[in-house]
Amino acid sequence: MHQEKLSILYVVSKTKTNKRGVCPIICRITFKKKRKPFNTGLFVNPDDWNSKKQLAVSNSKNNSILNAELALIKSKLEKAYLKLQLEDNDFTVNDILLKYLNKNVKKEDGVVSYFKKYLAKQEKLIGKDIKRATWNKFNYVCNHVASFIQNEYKKNDYPLNKLNQQFLDDLEYYLKIEKNQAQITINKSIQRFRKPIKIAVSEGYLDKDPFMLHKPKKVTKSVVFLNQKELEKIENHSFHQSRLEFVRDLFIFCCYTGLAYNEMSRLENRHIINGFDGNKWIQMKREKTGKDIAVPLLPKACNIMVKYDSGYKNKYVFPKISNQKINSYLKEIAVIIGIDKRVTHHTARKTFASTVLLYNNVPMEIVSELLGHSSMSITEDYYGKIVKKKVSEEINILMKKLNK
Repeated sequence: MHQEKLSILYVVSKTKTNKRGVCPIICRITFKKKRKPFNTGLFVNPDDWNSKKQLAVSNSKNNSILNAELALIKSKLEKAYLKLQLEDNDFTVNDILLKYLNKNVKKEDGVVSYFKKYLAKQEKLIGKDIKRATWNKFNYVCNHVASFIQNEYKKNDYPLNKLNQQFLDDLEYYLKIEKNQAQITINKSIQRFRKPIKIAVSEGYLDKDPFMLHKPKKVTKSVVFLNQKELEKIENHSFHQSRLEFVRDLFIFCCYTGLAYNEMSRLENRHIINGFDGNKWIQMKREKTGKDIAVPLLPKACNIMVKYDSGYKNKYVFPKISNQKINSYLKEIAVIIGIDKRVTHHTARKTFASTVLLYNNVPMEIVSELLGHSSMSITEDYYGKIVKKKVSEEINILMKKLNK
């Protein structure tokens, strides 16, 4: 609750007395040491006005009606003030007047409440325009913003029209220190937070994008993939436990197809087609981007499929296993084989792009197509350094040849 009191004072100016012998009554409201006068539209005979009592003191019928109207204005102002207090947002003397006049120059809402309304609309689009996983990511950000506001301002919400660059800077700091997020995660969180804010700008809650000048902090992307020796180590190792052998096989399959976990787990027999070239191909939609992907089945991937072929008894190519379990077992596999890298299922996709394709001179645009990236720039952003490394290695071989 706000400690500052609202002061309401009626003022008449005798110098503004008109031909009928009456002068206008001005209402002056004061809050947080700021004054805001406005014309009540009422008039009084200056001789009848008692400024101490804030009343017209003669007993005429007109003055009784006037005093009742002044009391009503005061009551409405106090109600407007009370409503703003209950909304638990910071407000000014101008906001009190706007509330009293029932006209808001800017639409009023809080950051969290607006974000939740945005989420409610988006939730109805799950399965149509967006995936549940995408919605969940925005929901996580909303929760982080709410906890930041609680932590920073000790409030449940923050006025949407008060958003500024400082708010964003403080939020970034909070995500880094309190939530221990990596810079790449913070950049994603800010990117998602800005989406509803941009809509709020277009709907008139804000005059302009408060984060227009914000630039995400640079993150050096390092692609973790297995080199040829490490890949061969995993391929050739004999595992005594069937669960580790199964996860290894799934991993190797994705090293030669580039499928992400979602595509691999929902890969059906109907997705395997005979291609125009007489070879077998995987043809399906990439869940993340909705883009059609067509990947030729390399011999090693074919062999793994044959190993788990259930003769079309099951519509899925592989038995189901969670991504969490795969990553847990891959951690064990890396220790057993002696690979000093953080190996996850996604490492297979990176290995496919790097060791299997780029290191075998497959052009970047074909790599982009096989990975099902929505644009070439994404592929270049991730794998540009690997291409440079490959060029460097080839140049070194050429230099040795030329020096002979």
